Amino acid sequence: MILGKDDSVNMEQFSTMFLDFIAAWGYVAVAVLMAAENACIPIPSELILGFAGYLIFSDQMTFMGALTAGMIGGMAGSIFAYVVGHKGGRSFVDKYGHYFFIKKSHVDIAQNWFDKYGLKAVFFSRMLPVVRTFISLPAGFAHVDMKKFLTLTFAGSLPWTALILLAGMMLGKSWQIMLKIGHEASLAFVAICAVVIVVMYIRYRRKKNVHEDLDNV
Repeated sequence: MILGKDDSVNMEQFSTMFLDFIAAWGYVAVAVLMAAENACIPIPSELILGFAGYLIFSDQMTFMGALTAGMIGGMAGSIFAYVVGHKGGRSFVDKYGHYFFIKKSHVDIAQNWFDKYGLKAVFFSRMLPVVRTFISLPAGFAHVDMKKFLTLTFAGSLPWTALILLAGMMLGKSWQIMLKIGHEASLAFVAICAVVIVVMYIRYRRKKNVHEDLDNV
């Protein structure tokens, strides 16, 4: 997620502690921190998963183990944020969110995204800065069906989690580059996904038309 200036200063002070936590506790720490990040606590997923990717590179973790831990934590945090939004509503989040470093402006961004794109936002926002962390709240505000929320959250989170881990693996000791290019990488990833979806849809339509033409012969 993207942080403001003040948040960035605070995060720099905690980054070493988070990295030490992951180095000491491995998969458990990845799951805990990803849960916190998806529960709207400002911990960049690029920091968590990028470092986990480096640990995979250095044979201290396995890809499937880190991916599983990241997904379990991410889903747990998303469910927590959804429940808070569902039960407490926007007024509760606005009143008490600042105690957990939740900025009203960030919630507004996620809310605007959800208002514009509806359920589709739950999927695509998992690959966007800021929005991916807070989209669970407006989904909860709107009382979105839990099964649909979980399905779209899982489908959107899986490729993003895998991508960040792979990037950390490929960058190796230079994995911290991801903290500087995280925003640009997110936008590029969404653009690639959009192109892939369009291509797949066009191919599907073409195959369907061919089958219809054959049936009519």
